[in-house]
Amino acid sequence: MVYNHRNMGQYSFKPADSIGHFQKFIEQVYAIPDDRQYSLWDLLDQEQRFAMRALKGIRKNDAEKLKLNLLISFSWMMAIANRLHIDIENEVWKRFPSLCSYCGQKPCACKTIKAAERFAVHNSDALKPADLAGFQQMFEGIYPTANRTVPEAGVHLAEESGEVSEAIHSFLGEHKAEQFDEVRTEIADFVSCIFGLANSAHIDLAQELSKMYSDNCHVCHAAPCACTFTTIAALRT
Repeated sequence: MVYNHRNMGQYSFKPADSIGHFQKFIEQVYAIPDDRQYSLWDLLDQEQRFAMRALKGIRKNDAEKLKLNLLISFSWMMAIANRLHIDIENEVWKRFPSLCSYCGQKPCACKTIKAAERFAVHNSDALKPADLAGFQQMFEGIYPTANRTVPEAGVHLAEESGEVSEAIHSFLGEHKAEQFDEVRTEIADFVSCIFGLANSAHIDLAQELSKMYSDNCHVCHAAPCACTFTTIAALRT
């Protein structure tokens, strides 16, 4: 019997779907080829590669390059979370329960409060956004775009991308529970920066992801994805 990847199903992300739906979509379409072709280090490399290409879009004032690469970097982070069995939506909500994760205010007042230690935030599920678009609106309320430029948001994304990598390297070196907790935290911070940069650049993530992922993989349109390691390595977006 010949294995036919195109008979596995048809998957898509819709504008009203949640972060959890998006993470599940990435698993449905990409988990098999990712597990076969990529180590965790490879996944991190790809996430950082496309994040840096998004920043190149900022430097070149190329809005399309920024948007496309930001979406792809976000997707690779979902693949990393899937590999580590981390529920991104849950971690983001724990970290940012409609409040700044440091000062505990909405909008963030860190620049004026200058708190010496992180505020102990408390979650209220009644406030939790129902969909990905709602989370983007929530982050606009916490960190208004008027308070930062697009380049500033891009620098913050680059910082958090590096901190995710550092946290994962530390965990894989010693395998301590507290190190894995740090991985969860850093991934949540990275995702908050995805939303922050999207807000600064006026990118509607839910709408753009629904366009990109209307029919399985956005490159080969198969499920599971049939792109080879070489195909992905050659992508210049």
